[in-house]
Amino acid sequence: MRLKDKVVLVTGASSGIGLEIARLFAGEGASVVAVARREDKLAALVDQITAAGGKAVSVAGDVTREEDIRNAIRAAVETFGKLDVVVNNAGLMDRMEPVAELDDDTWNAVVDVNLTGPMRLFRGAVPEMEKAGGGAFVTIASVGGIRGARAGAAYTASKHGVVGLAINVAYAYAKKGIRSNVIAPGGVSTDILTGKSLSREGTEVYMAGMATNPRMGEPIEVARVALFLASDEASLVNGAVITADAGWTAY
Repeated sequence: MRLKDKVVLVTGASSGIGLEIARLFAGEGASVVAVARREDKLAALVDQITAAGGKAVSVAGDVTREEDIRNAIRAAVETFGKLDVVVNNAGLMDRMEPVAELDDDTWNAVVDVNLTGPMRLFRGAVPEMEKAGGGAFVTIASVGGIRGARAGAAYTASKHGVVGLAINVAYAYAKKGIRSNVIAPGGVSTDILTGKSLSREGTEVYMAGMATNPRMGEPIEVARVALFLASDEASLVNGAVITADAGWTAY
């Protein structure tokens, strides 16, 4: 029970990596606040966790809305008494557009979810972690945040930005017992590209490197890394960017 008595808020918890994080953390003793836009999927997740003897509540919300972020943090504190861990997982992929094809709407949407959304969580959660005597942030970025050509211009810029933000938080609040670390997954079997009409030129450029990827990962594999970083076992780990990519970026 590596997260016994910890209260954890997970964004993007209705599917993929966020779903697996919520289930794994609850199984390790955490009280989970699951946040996402899809209420039906959140309800199913909470039912599954509680049926297994865990503790969880759902908060329907969008990380692009300040009010929704405040509601989620408030739900954690009012329901479970505090907030110990935040997992910034909600993310939005672009359509693999190189910058000459990029429009403002796509840029703004991707940056709002992938960079400004986590900023709102950091800003709102830090005061609660200070009250609790410390805490931990785990931000799910991407190898697109440490390399230049794993996705389109908007996604790449947003993930580079959130890596920098998370590391900034790590040092700024280290003496207050608050840690902030980043996971940079490679290719993971999720639905992040489902339903998107991809740029032909961008796909040819950015997907060329997929041939060097040893294998795709599964969401639970990323969740296990997040569990370590959220737990007290990682007490000395702060400001780290951990790749979870089967060695893809080692090439």
